Amino acid sequence: MDTIVIKKEGSKYIVKDNDTLLTCRVKGVLIKDNQRVLVGDFVELGEEETITRIFDRKSELKRPNIANVDQAIIVVSAINPDFSTYLLDKTLNIVEFNNITPIICITKLDLLENKEEVENYLNYYRKIGYKVIKNTEKKEIIDTLENKISVLIGQSGVGKSTLLNFLDDSLNLLSRDISLRLGRGKNTTRKVELLEIANGLVADTPGFSVLDFTDMTKQDIRDNMVEFNTYKSKCEYKDCMHLKEKNCEIKENVAKEKILNSRYENYKKFVGEL
Repeated sequence: MDTIVIKKEGSKYIVKDNDTLLTCRVKGVLIKDNQRVLVGDFVELGEEETITRIFDRKSELKRPNIANVDQAIIVVSAINPDFSTYLLDKTLNIVEFNNITPIICITKLDLLENKEEVENYLNYYRKIGYKVIKNTEKKEIIDTLENKISVLIGQSGVGKSTLLNFLDDSLNLLSRDISLRLGRGKNTTRKVELLEIANGLVADTPGFSVLDFTDMTKQDIRDNMVEFNTYKSKCEYKDCMHLKEKNCEIKENVAKEKILNSRYENYKKFVGEL
């Protein structure tokens, strides 16, 4: 299945069929059956460059709406906009739920006068199993993207388009400075598109600052706090939510500073949002 949708333009789709780019439309029967074609879908083509079949998806993200992603590069900035454990933890939780490998990419660290606090956070994420890369580590990023379908996720202004331009300056993607008045970036990416970079496909997506736990339960949120799974078997209650229960191993390890307090506080906020 080498035929993949890389871009949507109005009612038509740009499809990469091996090394050929085709402009295709969707067969009427798919529209009748309410089968939505997404960027990232592997498809079958019929006569007159018509998409006649959508193959089963191994993953799907709702926001950005994209299919068959192998990994999500979660781009966070050290400053302008300020580093946010809340947004990072929320994105990690949602990506984990969708069975996509999350990778953290930190930008603008060189602009921060005191890096210690952010570095301490990053070291904790490494300790619990997440890969963390810096936007200046070009070879590391290229190796990470090779032979993968990746999506860049992050709020506006963190430097997603700048990062892709750094990897391939021929892309000439538009990027803009942070809005000082609003404290967030200006959204320069308008649509989801898969770009060929580093022998892989990468989606630069519209930035966002609001995420929701679509289709997730409180138990899903709990189970996707990955470090909780190391300790939860020692909780008194098998289905402990790690909130008001007695003899909760998670709360004890927060008190012992084995679990980062910000992670636990964010977890409580996430559960409260449902």
